[in-house]
Parts: sequence; C-alpha cells; structure tokens
Amino acid sequence: MFAEITSMGLFGIESYKVSVEADISGGMPRFDIVGLPDASVSESRERVRSAIKNANLTYPVSRITVNLAPAHIKKEGPIYDLPIFVALLCANDELKPVGKDTAFVGELSLDGHLRKINGVLPMVIGAKNSGVKEIFIPYENANEGAVVKGITVYPVKNVTELINHLTGIKKIEPVSDEHYSEYTLPQNTPDFADVRGQEEVKRALEIAAAGGHNVLMVGPPGSGKSMLAKRLPGILPDMTFEESIETTNIYSIAGALPKGVSLIKARPFRSPHHTVSPAGLSGGGAVPKPGEISLSHNGVLFLDELPEFQRTSLEILRQPIEDGVISISRVAAKFQYPCSVMVVCAMNPCPCGYYGHPTRKCTCSETAAKRYFNRVSGPLVDRLDIHIDVPPVDYESLAGKEKAEPSSEIKKRVNKARKIQQERFLGTNISCNAKMDAAATRKFCNLTPAAEIIMKTAFERLGLSARAYDKVLRIARTIADMENSDEIDTKHITEAIQYRSFDRRFGE
Repeated sequence: MFAEITSMGLFGIESYKVSVEADISGGMPRFDIVGLPDASVSESRERVRSAIKNANLTYPVSRITVNLAPAHIKKEGPIYDLPIFVALLCANDELKPVGKDTAFVGELSLDGHLRKINGVLPMVIGAKNSGVKEIFIPYENANEGAVVKGITVYPVKNVTELINHLTGIKKIEPVSDEHYSEYTLPQNTPDFADVRGQEEVKRALEIAAAGGHNVLMVGPPGSGKSMLAKRLPGILPDMTFEESIETTNIYSIAGALPKGVSLIKARPFRSPHHTVSPAGLSGGGAVPKPGEISLSHNGVLFLDELPEFQRTSLEILRQPIEDGVISISRVAAKFQYPCSVMVVCAMNPCPCGYYGHPTRKCTCSETAAKRYFNRVSGPLVDRLDIHIDVPPVDYESLAGKEKAEPSSEIKKRVNKARKIQQERFLGTNISCNAKMDAAATRKFCNLTPAAEIIMKTAFERLGLSARAYDKVLRIARTIADMENSDEIDTKHITEAIQYRSFDRRFGE
C-alpha cells in the first residue's frame, strides 16, 4: 500500500515542494525514514506513532518506509510530522487519497495536537507559487498564513480536527481577516522631540533615513549618540508591501516573529552587544539561520561602542554592506540571506572618551587615541557613508524649555524624499539612493558646473577613494531630493562633503 502527500521544505530563505511517500509492506515491523533527514525528522516516527494511537486510529504493524523527495536536499526540523501522519493513514486506507495540490506542514505532539513551527510564511508563499491550492498549517501559525492571498490556508489545532475535515464530518474554517495583524511601531517609541541640541547630528540622521545611508557617529560619553540612534525608528520611511514580506519571511524562518503578528510593517532596529560572535552577526548553525545582519534587513543595524566589537565580526560586515546579501557556506550547502541594511555605528574618540573635549581633559596619549580609533579598519569606515562628530551638549540647550521638532514631522520629509527615489528607481532592484550602483550613480547624480568644481577640489584635497566619491554623490542626491531639486547644486555637494570628515583621519 502506497500513498504520496505534498509538503514544503526550506532551503535558506527559499521554499521548495517536498513529496512525502509512504509505503506499507509485509515483513518484520519497522519504521524507516529516508531522503536525507536530520535527527529531528528521524524522530518523527515516534511522534507520529503516538499521535495515531492517541487519536484511536489503527497503527500499521508492518514494514513502513517513508521517503522525503527530493532526496539530495537535507531535510531538517519537525515540520514533516503532519504530512507523514497523513501519508501513513492514506497508505493504510484510513483516509482517502489526498490530491497533490493539497499540502501539509506541522509538528505533532504525542497526543496529536499541532505545535507552532518556524518558516510558515515562506512555505505558504512557496506552496502558492508551486501550484498548491490549499495548505494545512498549525493553528498558532494562522496569522502568518493570513498574509498570502490566492491559496486556501487551513489552521489545524489537532489531528482529530484534521481527520474530521478530510472525511467531511466537520470542515475547518480557512484563515480570514480575523487572523491578520500588523506589527507597527509601539506607542512608546523614543521621539526626537525629547532631544535637546545636536541639530547638526539630527540633520545627518534625517538625511541618512531619507536615503538609506550608513552612519558613523563619534563623540564623548554622554553626548547622546545612543539616544539619537534609538530614535531612528520613529523617522524611518514607511515600508512597501514587498519590503514587509521580505522582512517577515526572515523573522518567520528565524522564529523571531512576534506572537500573533502576520506582517511586520515597522522597519527592524537591531542593536547587538559588542560581544556578539561573527556567527551571531552573519548567521550560524549546521544549517545556518539568519543572523543579526539579516534580521536588520530593510531596517537598521546599530553597533554601539564600535571599537569594542571583535575585529573578525566587524570585517564580516564589509561584503554584506556592499552587496545587500550575505553568503554562508557549509558542508551541506551554500545559503544566501538578504541584508539590505542601514548600518549605524557609534564610538568614542579614544579609550577614555574625552579626546578633543572642550572642558574635560583626555588622559590618553596620542598613540593610544590613534590606536583606539584604528581598531576599526579603514575599508570598513570607507563603507560608512556619513561621518558625523557628536559634540557634548551645552547647558543652554539642556536647560531650554522649547520642545524640539517631533519625529512625526521629520518622518514626513523623509517619506517625501523616499517617494521621489521609489519613482526614480521604479522597475529596478534599487530601493533608495544609498543602494545605487556605479551606473545608476552616474545617471542620476547630475552636478551643476559649480558643484563639479567643488567636488573635484574636495576629491583631490581629501584624497577620497573611488568608493567615497560615489558615496558623496549619493548623499548629495538625497539632500537634493529633500529639497525637491533635480540637479545637485553647490549647497548640496558642500553639505555632503562635510559628512566625510573622517576620511583624512583614517588615512593617517
């Protein structure tokens, strides 16, 4: 007796169709699972056996062979419990055959209840794209299934409920709008209205948010670097639906999707501690899961106390910042995770933190200060678009009664500038000015003759690299967009150049 059931698998962030084939034949009782299963998949036989018995169904006392095809791809996780369960019942004539356009994914408990699993959203999307018409998922994952249109998604609480549905006794209601819930910024998100002074830094962060530019902030302790960075989520531009799907996919695979959330609509803000390992940043495991870089996709990766991070961890950032994807190679396979992130870094100017402070004396030698600054490699700093000094706040600014501009007003300008960019790059894979390649930079960053002269002078005097030259043009393009200007004029290029103040320092 033979049965074949459709399921879905995950390979990195991509989903693929899996055929679960069950064969019941004569011979000594035995239950084998083949098709390159990992330990958790092999353990499915025990969970399936207990679920069948506790559902008062007949467990076949025969030789059972389950094959997970394609057999050359390693299968991992308990997501195949449910399709193996259904395949055995069909092969044992407990259920009528199920069509190949119906898929099943889910982990079983010993009493037949379905547990929540990771990666449901990409699996449902993959099922739809593979021609599957309906899919059965655990009830606790119903919110993820509610995102995808064009496929019928059934949330299942236990195997008895599933059997009643398949036999026509009582149908399961497919997911509906009641399961749909968006994750947006919480009400208590820090606001720029609470920040006194630091107008130049706020301006730089506004430009960064508008164009998706990376930022390096350098200043003494207590100057507000971390406070300013933590207010960035309130001014980041609204996510497009495609960006929300991409981000939610990653969080679903990583098991980091907030409970009850269908779609992430707020751009991520990740702030790993400086003790994070290289694998924690890039992703790790025998079958790698997304790391902090990928979990920041379409959002912000904030690295506080930048020189305190391991050098190997920081150097990992160089390729992903440029390419927008991170490649992880393991013996089993090579994985790619998207990581189009806005990297924001903060650091002190020296070990004591008071190098160049107007009132407090620095206790570090020139050599110690330079050595501390050079813990961050020049090539990495070259990839950070905007460099900004964060000076200590004076008393008048702190004691002032006037409230600063709120994040909501800043965000309006950011959204307006980002909309211009979306229209400019329509039909391409470029999402914002910071992600332009060399060809797009030459095409869209048109300088006036006067601005061209200023750019040439700055390039020669500052000794800018080719990468820094392109980044200055992209920053200037963003500044021009904020003023709704088609051309990049002298004021735009001048402001952009001043945000590369550390190029000389790192080149010493």
